Amino acid sequence: MTRESAGSDQPWTSFSFGPSFPLTRPGAETHYTGHFMTEPLEDIKGVLLDLDGTIFVGDRLIPGAADAVDALRRGGLPLRFGTNITRMSRLALVNRLSEMGLEVEPAEVFTAPLAAAAWLEKKGLWNLSLCVPEATHADFGHFKINETSPQAVVVGDLGEAWDFARLNGAFRHIMEGAEFVALQRNRYWDTGDGPALDAGAFVTALEYATGREAMLAGKPSAMFFQAAAESMGVDPFNLAVVGDDPGTDVAGAHACDAAAILVRTGRFSEGDLTSNIPQPDLILDSVATLPSALGVGF
Repeated sequence: MTRESAGSDQPWTSFSFGPSFPLTRPGAETHYTGHFMTEPLEDIKGVLLDLDGTIFVGDRLIPGAADAVDALRRGGLPLRFGTNITRMSRLALVNRLSEMGLEVEPAEVFTAPLAAAAWLEKKGLWNLSLCVPEATHADFGHFKINETSPQAVVVGDLGEAWDFARLNGAFRHIMEGAEFVALQRNRYWDTGDGPALDAGAFVTALEYATGREAMLAGKPSAMFFQAAAESMGVDPFNLAVVGDDPGTDVAGAHACDAAAILVRTGRFSEGDLTSNIPQPDLILDSVATLPSALGVGF
């Protein structure tokens, strides 16, 4: 199977078991045995893995996730864990993963708050109003919190800390000219006990009220995926993006011409496959089968 360029309407193909699936680039030589390849995929040189819903749900790893990550490492593929999680700092996220049984280096974790901080630095915007949990403030430690006349309003997932006063304060700052930065615009997330509203609902409300479009720092911003690929030293076209959300993971992969791999865990819904949203190049039952799909053995 040849993966077309970004924006293609080519249908996805499901993969559950067996040798690597024939996900190849135009012009690549393929060798088929039925629906599978007899040789491993050679053009994926880096992997960007979503976390919440792909590597873990709630406080537990997806079965087989840790083994899959180990197999990818042994196969020599550089990894990044790209996430729109804004409820905690990168260091706290690394510690949480360790508690669940997955060891990662802080430099391997690529988050929306860190992407936003890099953008704000380049713009010289140092005075911020942060609509993010206290735990995430650590990723903005070199900025000044200014709730009187901020240069930028940064909106993430405040969860139950959202109230009218907080939302109205952000609205007024933006109306007065502050830059409007959205860490992510996910509609909801799987808490492990059911779905919960995510930052996207509040970002959209502020956009509607202010008539301003937020600068998106996290997924599906092409900037996020390109920066992740650059940090691994690979071209985006040689990057495999793996996640559970077509609207963020798949859309972002297509935006930078990376391979989009969707997993049937987390917030995945069968309805996503028939709706008018970006479709993946490949679907897996879970991240546990990713090494086989990429031709990496255990």
